Amino acid sequence: MTSSLILIFGILILIGTFASKIGNRFGVPVLLVFLGIGMVAGSDILGFVSLDNYVFTRDLANLALIFILFDSGFSTKRENLKKYAGAALSLATLGVILTAISIGILIYFLLDIPWVNAFLIGSIISSTDAAAVMTIMRERPVKNHVSATLEIESAANDPMAILLTTFMINILLLKGMPSSSEYVLFVVQLVWQFAGGILIARIGSWVGIKLFNKFKSANQSMYYVLYIGVVLTIFGVADLVKANGTIAVFFTGYTMGNSKFVFKRGLSHFISGISTFANMIVFLLLGLLVFPKSMVKVWSSGLILSAVLMFAARPLAVFLCTLPFKFSIKDKLFISWGGLKGAVPIILATYPVAVGLDKDGLIFNIVFFVVSLSCLLQGTTLSALAKLLKLSVPPQVHSPYSIELFALDKTEIEIIDTQIHEGSPFVGKKLMDLFLPEDMVISSIMREGKIISPRGNTVIHNNDIVFFMGHRDEIEQVIAHGGGEIPVVKNDIEGADKESIEKIV
Repeated sequence: MTSSLILIFGILILIGTFASKIGNRFGVPVLLVFLGIGMVAGSDILGFVSLDNYVFTRDLANLALIFILFDSGFSTKRENLKKYAGAALSLATLGVILTAISIGILIYFLLDIPWVNAFLIGSIISSTDAAAVMTIMRERPVKNHVSATLEIESAANDPMAILLTTFMINILLLKGMPSSSEYVLFVVQLVWQFAGGILIARIGSWVGIKLFNKFKSANQSMYYVLYIGVVLTIFGVADLVKANGTIAVFFTGYTMGNSKFVFKRGLSHFISGISTFANMIVFLLLGLLVFPKSMVKVWSSGLILSAVLMFAARPLAVFLCTLPFKFSIKDKLFISWGGLKGAVPIILATYPVAVGLDKDGLIFNIVFFVVSLSCLLQGTTLSALAKLLKLSVPPQVHSPYSIELFALDKTEIEIIDTQIHEGSPFVGKKLMDLFLPEDMVISSIMREGKIISPRGNTVIHNNDIVFFMGHRDEIEQVIAHGGGEIPVVKNDIEGADKESIEKIV
């Protein structure tokens, strides 16, 4: 790689980073910003970089996908998964299949595409994008049951889309309908890919946590290297035994993200940073891979496919998959519109090209068009739809300062911040008057953008962000009781009435 090419990529990344910050204000996903920059910098317009190697792009994107999916699992909270797992996982599995089938059927008739190709396109664009969905949900929050369902679905549905896509590619490579034995073999492989991926995730996460707890180093950067080694090894082992590496990586991330281990807090920033960088690089490369002039040839097909996806296939899958669950019509409409497309469909669109099934790049260009339109249309209107359906909630004020505890050994102590709202029992209280456990302290207070060093006579004000240091469960109790005295629950029978005592005896 020449120095001029390195310089160009560096400048493009800088431009994209600042442009995405502006785009966030209007609900434009980062994906669209970097895709656009890649297209403009490519050979069709400015001609800074010429890229037409689909195999290289696919392989690099697959490597990036490992870290993106681990981060998706790592950021999925167990409490949310327990509450909304039914609907979210139904959408992530059955919903993906229904979306792929309905798209395949509709475009088979509307676009006169061979049925195998139609179902291949349906499989490719059946998943939603975790990065795009989570970014919008954090910038413009909605009610938790809706946002959690969307986030878990988008984080977990990529493996099913990948399996469907590879299956359809195998059918096309066979140049004929699979025999009954080949269908049976596919089902067996599908079951093993899921089961094997989860099994390897269980073992891999256990080993990973053990390694982090046993690995004692004063050099924090070595924990980042250890993380990369763990993730790549888990994916490699899964791939070696023909299990699904993406499932293994996602559930390893989920298990580790909901477990305690040494340097977890410090590692979480690195995981998020690697994932963000991987997303940006993939989007930039995919943008460079597209020739804007070729979009002219597919715009009509792209519009039809987009309409089928947004107004038929996705809503149908959502309404059917959420039937057993308590979602209102408004919830279902929002979830339907919140199925933004992103990196994975475009990455999957490189697969047919790489194996010679899409030599003219028609499928790739159509998918690229659909994903771009999805980001532009759905991404920019999702917030307005939330307000219209009365699902939006006020955004939480975040401190511009981050006070964290980076522990290089086992500890139960954490730093947790909470915003004090108007009417809170904390307002007007001096710190010395709060009922805090002996091993808990208020480490600092953020007020009007400034850090205050707390003293005993410091008074808590409305909109303060208070940083507690202590055990998580105790901090949560103090916050729940507004700093007041926490009732003691007696576990013995002292004080029980005579009838209760007789029942116990």
